[in-house]
Amino acid sequence: MMMPAQKVSGPKGKLLFGNYFEFDRDPLNFILRCSQDYGDIVRLKAFNLEFYLLNHPDLIEEVLVTKNKIFIKDKGLKTRSSRRLFGQGLLTSEGDFWLRQRRLSQPAFHKERIAGYGAVMVRDTTRMINQWKNGEVRDIHADMMRLTLGIVAETLFGTDATANAEVVGNALEIVSEQFSSQGGISQLLDNLFPTPNYLKFEKVVQRLDEIIYQIIDQRRAHAGDRDDLLSLLLKARDDDGSRMSDKQLRDELMTLFLAGHETTALTLSWTWLVLGQHPEVERKLFEEIESVLGERMPAVADLPRLQYTDMVVKESMRLYPPAWMIGREAMEDCEIGGCRIPKGAQVLMSQWSMHRNPGYFSDPIRFHPERWQMEESKRLPKYAYFPFGGGPRLCIGNAFAMMEANLILATIAQKCRLELQPNQKITPMPSITLRPKEGIFVTVRKRQEFKV
Repeated sequence: MMMPAQKVSGPKGKLLFGNYFEFDRDPLNFILRCSQDYGDIVRLKAFNLEFYLLNHPDLIEEVLVTKNKIFIKDKGLKTRSSRRLFGQGLLTSEGDFWLRQRRLSQPAFHKERIAGYGAVMVRDTTRMINQWKNGEVRDIHADMMRLTLGIVAETLFGTDATANAEVVGNALEIVSEQFSSQGGISQLLDNLFPTPNYLKFEKVVQRLDEIIYQIIDQRRAHAGDRDDLLSLLLKARDDDGSRMSDKQLRDELMTLFLAGHETTALTLSWTWLVLGQHPEVERKLFEEIESVLGERMPAVADLPRLQYTDMVVKESMRLYPPAWMIGREAMEDCEIGGCRIPKGAQVLMSQWSMHRNPGYFSDPIRFHPERWQMEESKRLPKYAYFPFGGGPRLCIGNAFAMMEANLILATIAQKCRLELQPNQKITPMPSITLRPKEGIFVTVRKRQEFKV
C-alpha cells in the first residue's frame, strides 16, 4: 500500500554547487546519512541537476517496475567514459534496441544452461587453490578477480583468458579509477577535454577492445558447434535476416565480460572479509560443508543442501552490495509516492543505504547470516533487498552469479581457511561497483592445518 504524499526535504548544500562536495567527499556515508535524516524521499542538487534519493521499497518498486517505462538510465551511464566503455550494451542501451539485445542474450542464462557451467567453476577454483602455498599471504580480492575472469571467459565466451588476465586486471583498475569520482570535477573535465586521465582510460579501453575483437574474429573463423553466449549471438539474426555487427557484439561482450565477473569477485572478496571478522560464522560454514560434502568436491546438485553457505553469501551482499547504487532519469513529469518528479530529474536508489535500514533489518550493521532463515526475512518487502536491481532490467546474470559465488565459496572453504591479515586498512571504494580500495590480504591455511 502506497504512502500518503509527503513534504520532500534534504540537506541545504552550497550555492551553485548544491550537495556536490558533500557527496563527492564521502558518497557512502552521505547517502546513508541522508536516508536516515530526511525520510523516504530526499531532494538533492548538484550544479543544475536535481536528484531524488528514494528510501522506501514501495517507491523503488514504483520506479523499477510499475512506472519503469517513463524512466531511463541515469546520466552517470551517459558520460563519454561510459559510452566509450560499454557502447550500446545491455547496461546502457534503451527501448526497443535494449529489448532486442536482452532477448538475444537471455538463452545463454537459462537455468539448465548455467547449471552446466558449475563443473568449470569448481575445476578452476580447485586449480587456483592447488597453486596456493600454506602460510602465504595473498590479496584475495585480486585472486577472486582473476578466477572469475577466467570462468566468465570460458563459460560465456568459450575462450581461455589466462594469457590476458593480467592485462585485463590492470585495465579494470584504471577503469574503476575513472568512474570512482562519481561525477566529480575531474570527471566533468574528462568528458569535455582530452585530459591525461581520459587519455589513460582511452588507452586501456583500446587494449580491451583488441582482446574482445580478437575473440570475435577467432570465433567467426572457427565457429564449430558451441552453445555459449558468443556463439548464440553470432548465430542470431534480425527480422530482416541480417547479423549483428562486430560493434554490437563488442558492446555486449564488453558489458558481460566486465560485469559478468566483477560482481561475483566482489561478493566473494567482501565475504572473505566478514568471515575473517566473524569466526563463529566461519565455523558454522565449515561444519555445513563438511557435513554435506565430506571429501567430495561440490557440484550444482549440492547447492540446495548448502543452505548456510547461501545465507552467508546473501548476508555479505546485504552489507557490501557490489552494485551500491542505481539511478534512473525521468523522461517526463511524474509522481512518485506523492512527490512530483520533474522531467530530467535523476532518481537514486541505494542498496548500500536500504540494506542497512533498521526499519527492515534488525541490528543492520551486524553480519548475521541466520537472519535469512528467520521470519524477519520472510516479511521483507521485495525492494528492501535488491542486490541485482529489479524490474525488467533485473541483472540478466543474477542466477549465474549466485551459483558461482556459492560454488567457489564452498570449494575454497572445503580446502582452506583464509585468515585476515591484522591491522590492514580496508576501504570500500564506491565506483560503478563497490571495491576494496587497498585490496583484502589473507593468510592461507590449508585444511590439514586446522580443525573445524
